[in-house]
Amino acid sequence: MRLLFLICPVLFAAACTPTVRVATPTEPITINLNVKIDQEVRVKLDKEVEDLITNNPDLF
Repeated sequence: MRLLFLICPVLFAAACTPTVRVATPTEPITINLNVKIDQEVRVKLDKEVEDLITNNPDLF
């Protein structure tokens, strides 16, 4: 009987331990590439500004 009182708390404590499950996502992972488009626009604008300043040195 005394052994039963010792085992029961251990079993209850083991039943309360949290479990962590790792699962794969059901939907595919998407990567947003808006940064690349933004960088291309900035490079094109920088080249246009550089050409404008070269062609019109008295602009500023």
